[in-house]
Amino acid sequence: MATVPPLPGRGPATVPGSSFDAAALAAVKGGRRVSVCLPARDEEATVGPIVAAVHRRLCLQHRLVDEIVVVDDGSTDATAAAARAAGARVVPGGGGGKGEAMQAGLAASDGDLVVYCDADVRSFATAFVVGLVGPLLADAAVTFVKAFYDRPFDGRDGEGGRVTELMAKPALRVLLPALAGFTQPLAGECAGRRDVLEQVPFVRGYGVDIALLADVAGRYGLGSMVQVDLGRRVHRNRPLAELGPQAEAVLRTVLSRAGAGPCVAELASLASSSSGGLRTA
Repeated sequence: MATVPPLPGRGPATVPGSSFDAAALAAVKGGRRVSVCLPARDEEATVGPIVAAVHRRLCLQHRLVDEIVVVDDGSTDATAAAARAAGARVVPGGGGGKGEAMQAGLAASDGDLVVYCDADVRSFATAFVVGLVGPLLADAAVTFVKAFYDRPFDGRDGEGGRVTELMAKPALRVLLPALAGFTQPLAGECAGRRDVLEQVPFVRGYGVDIALLADVAGRYGLGSMVQVDLGRRVHRNRPLAELGPQAEAVLRTVLSRAGAGPCVAELASLASSSSGGLRTA
């Protein structure tokens, strides 16, 4: 029978996503359920092909993924229709930002393992999902998996991730140096165990990705976290004018988690509030 490769020692460990195989993971999955969640707003051009690929290869062919949930976070285009037609269950988001949509996906799904993928990826491959869920199926001690990848900008490799390089990574090095080893702290692709994700709050906006790193590390330890190399990822690059608010949200979140303020709006953990009520912290 196919085997899952052993993970390196605690770290956070860094592993190549290519070391995991869908058939091998399905063979050791047992009774655990896997949910794939995609927060989406106005992504009709890409969400359909992403959902269709996961549904065809990972749901039907390998039986690795049990459900696909798309959170339509106030789209004005045909995002919901495209996702539904491709095989996803679509649930409404509250329109309050990425973090709110991610928690809505967690609440609406039922998987023991939950994989998050961005809905605007133009170079999506089902290997992204396989690489993210692999460490969770291979090692019961792993609580959370974070992706990293090369992000081209205007066709130039290594030039993407402007907010990551100019704000997130410097802020972590100065204020939360224990997290500085994460290559892509703002990567939207991540995965975690349900019982872990339900214990942490979700920052409402763009700070959610970096807050999850800090909160999971603080509660469960860096040694329980893994980052996975997913190769190359091409998505819609946003204009510079849209990046200022994202950078500010990231800075506010890092300051908050470092105990330097100011407060950020977040949704209480699902474990502590069945409604995921809003609070500041």
